[in-house]
Amino acid sequence: QVQLVESGGGLVQAGGSLRLSCAASTRTFSSYVMGWFRQAPGKERELVARISWRWSGVNTYYADSVKGRFTISRDNSKNTVYLQMNSLKPEDTAVYYCSATMNENDYWGQGTQVTVSS
Repeated sequence: QVQLVESGGGLVQAGGSLRLSCAASTRTFSSYVMGWFRQAPGKERELVARISWRWSGVNTYYADSVKGRFTISRDNSKNTVYLQMNSLKPEDTAVYYCSATMNENDYWGQGTQVTVSS
């Protein structure tokens, strides 16, 4: 069982920035594919960004809606994944969830609210 704790959400004006963090309670953090999802009211949960790590390097994926504005990163020494969000738009308003995936097992955080005012 992996516990994930997100932090860093809040209220920001359009054009502003926020940095989300997700700390994981596992000794094998580097083996997990880490992701950030979001769910806006009345909408389905969607993948925002995902990052995997191998000795050969890091692989990342971004949804088209956030490419060029959001950056996902991880610090395996701190068991933490980050989501730097710049140039925020009102449509980025949602609850953001951290996920950890390995061997078809998915774990989720409790979510953190991000609200972008126009």
